[in-house]
Amino acid sequence: MASVDLQNEQSGIEFVEQSVQKWGRSPSALIPILQDIQQQYRYLPEQLLTHAATALELPPASVYGVATFYAQFSLDPKGKYLIKVCDGTACHVRKSMPVYEAIRKRVRLVDGKSTTEDMQYTVETVSCLGACGLAPVVTINDKVYGQMTPDAITAIIDMLEQQEGEV
Repeated sequence: MASVDLQNEQSGIEFVEQSVQKWGRSPSALIPILQDIQQQYRYLPEQLLTHAATALELPPASVYGVATFYAQFSLDPKGKYLIKVCDGTACHVRKSMPVYEAIRKRVRLVDGKSTTEDMQYTVETVSCLGACGLAPVVTINDKVYGQMTPDAITAIIDMLEQQEGEV
């Protein structure tokens, strides 16, 4: 499991404490606290899961169980751009897999990895994005792109990189 940069571990613990103050110390606060951590760090660092367990007086195994049960949570760091490609029935029959392969090729993902070495992109498939009428559908950091083709998604990624260079 990946970990928070040790230089920032104290700030991570402080962040968890702020979340605990916001949501309380009851076991029912666990999911909102994990959501806060996931939003802040783009994954759930092991040290912060352990700290949340201690703060809520829960067994670490229980916290880990919740963190691994829900698909919204990740124990692995995600890239700056989280790209999700729907592979549900509507998207699959409208050729979402060539779109997925075009994304992987464009961002240079190899060896079955889902995140690029530079932490710019994470590419995942999901069962449904809830926009079947727009199939095939891709989201980039939760922005929805419908009726995607390999060329269209490549152009969108090119535009993202161009905007990055302008910042």
